[in-house]
Amino acid sequence: MDTTQTETPVAKSAIRKVSIRLVPFVALMFFINYLDRTAIGFASPNGMNDDLALSAAQFGFASGVFFIGYILLEVPSNLALHKFGARRWLARIMVSWGIVALLFTWVQNFEQLVVLRFLLGVAEAGFFPGAILFLSLWVPSQYRGRILMLFYLAQPLTTVIGAPLAGALIQQHGVFFGLEGWRFMFMGVAIPAIVVGVIAWFYLKDKPSDAKWLTLEEQTWLTSALEAERKTTAASQKHVSVRFAFSSGRVWMLSFIYFGFIYGLYALAFFLPTIIEGFQTATGGTFDVLQKGLITAIPYLPAAVVMYFWSRDAGKRGLKTWHIAIPAVAGAVSIPLALFTGSPVATIAVITVTACAIFAALPNFWTLPTQFLTGVAAAAGVALINTIGNLAGFSAPYITGAVHDWTGGYQVPMFIVGGFMLLSAVLMVILARRSRVLPGATAPTPAVEETR
Repeated sequence: MDTTQTETPVAKSAIRKVSIRLVPFVALMFFINYLDRTAIGFASPNGMNDDLALSAAQFGFASGVFFIGYILLEVPSNLALHKFGARRWLARIMVSWGIVALLFTWVQNFEQLVVLRFLLGVAEAGFFPGAILFLSLWVPSQYRGRILMLFYLAQPLTTVIGAPLAGALIQQHGVFFGLEGWRFMFMGVAIPAIVVGVIAWFYLKDKPSDAKWLTLEEQTWLTSALEAERKTTAASQKHVSVRFAFSSGRVWMLSFIYFGFIYGLYALAFFLPTIIEGFQTATGGTFDVLQKGLITAIPYLPAAVVMYFWSRDAGKRGLKTWHIAIPAVAGAVSIPLALFTGSPVATIAVITVTACAIFAALPNFWTLPTQFLTGVAAAAGVALINTIGNLAGFSAPYITGAVHDWTGGYQVPMFIVGGFMLLSAVLMVILARRSRVLPGATAPTPAVEETR
């Protein structure tokens, strides 16, 4: 449904203020978060692998071990956010990961790199599902696709802006106390996390009634709309609890769908800079670090544009199964195709299709859990989906690196990526046909049973 046709002036004003006052700041936090966790991908071909004597498999393991610590504390962290409030918990997470990220500046060997990547995952645990949950608690469901799309713009823009920024920092080789460029880059992207984390403590508010930048009418409308929605969602379920979230077949199915998307996302994020490095051999030319960063950014600017219009279409039509399934199929086909194009320009073009596909689906995907989860069940369910999905964050770079070392190329690893994304498309269609709460539902009752 197109919400712009039915919203009152108070509703329009309230949503506009939330979009302006909260979403850009939380998106900035996400920007820093994603840049810090993927900075290792920029450092890898620009001196770190040589200085630390890393093989492709070791780099893949170090990249992926981040997600072990992240996964272990994901659900507990999101439950803590539900208990203590987003303002305190998100600020705590940012400052913690900023301190750990800063230590990468002085890493000396593979073992230290693995330990720091694990600790970074521990420090960051709960941030992304916490941010999703936080924004979901500020707007009624019909506006969440729009809000999450604006929030998710930070992820492709992280590469559009972050890749050239990382390249510029890496070029400052020896400028700051003789640090290698890749070490200086780690320092440059870590410090903003600490600063913004401190600001978040004072800037964020936990609920509309605490926001003095809303009028009394706007506070009342948001509070009453959210409370009415919470009661409706809770009344439709027999249990609204952590146990319900963990035993929900729909939650687990969404987790596996998300796994495929994240597998593609991180295979792209960690190895695209390395693939671009190989362009130099293919063309006989050379790129400086900043040029490599700009090339890395190319797929992500169109991805941001496609994500905006795809999510806008979902908002106008009402979210349909194909808003998620079609991008999954496009990503599944384009990822392996990129290795058979025959030229760097064609490769980047096909990779751009992959990036557009992944980012078109993700904001729409994240509107689904809160359609049937509320309260502590929503906190646990969103965290569980993100946890299972982020198993791909560990497995994608490690499997990609290991299979590359085994086969001597990226062909087989990219077919594996495509296979997981195709599986996401198939599962999305199956789930939609079996569950009345998901887009494109056709069955009168859920066929995915909730075991309790």
